[in-house]
Amino acid sequence: MTHAPPTTGTAPPPPDAARFLRTVLRVDALSTAVTGLVLVAAAGPLGSATGMPVAFAVAFGVFQIGGAVALALIAGRPVIPPALVRAVVAVNGACAVACAAVAFGGFLPLTGFGVVFMLVGALVVAVYAALEYTGLRRAAPADLRASHRAG
Repeated sequence: MTHAPPTTGTAPPPPDAARFLRTVLRVDALSTAVTGLVLVAAAGPLGSATGMPVAFAVAFGVFQIGGAVALALIAGRPVIPPALVRAVVAVNGACAVACAAVAFGGFLPLTGFGVVFMLVGALVVAVYAALEYTGLRRAAPADLRASHRAG
């Protein structure tokens, strides 16, 4: 015969869905910033390896650095507006499609490594979009506010 431990009548709080969303936004911001900085700082060597023209690599990197700043600002807000998260999901989805289009569209003289580089980028951005969408769906408006204090 087993005995259940006594209960106090209060259930543990549910997992903080907004904390999940905030964490995904922060990780997305960090990885986007790193990728952008690498594209800008190593545009020449990376361009040689991928086939990306230097000007494209620099512009792409600057775009990513700007996106990383926006993601960090959204993640740091006391209340994460759902409309901003929907915009992040939409932009990430569009970026995933754009990376795949660049990989297969013949717009740039990409090497085999360049095609893989763009497809991996498309996959990563699509995963972030899916995680951010999941976080938005799981987070109630009160959770979006409360997680800032806790995390």
